[in-house]
Amino acid sequence: MTAKRKVEVFSAGCPACMEVVALVQSMACPSCEVEVLDMGEIAVAQRAKSLGVRSVPAVAIDGRLAACCAGRGVDEASLRAAGLGQP
Repeated sequence: MTAKRKVEVFSAGCPACMEVVALVQSMACPSCEVEVLDMGEIAVAQRAKSLGVRSVPAVAIDGRLAACCAGRGVDEASLRAAGLGQP
């Protein structure tokens, strides 16, 4: 018997998120357990933060954030470099 692979999709319910949900579901095999998680729920947001999620959509497989979803997100330095907060 093959062990189940846990796939968590962190979503805000937007069209971009739904596109990723559809992609993950189409790629999932019988041993994949796909769970779509609503970032509007506090427990889900806490779980996402613990995995390093900085933007959605994001996918974690077996408790590890997929490489395609790491290192993104808003940060103050990038916003300042783009001119935010400057006259």
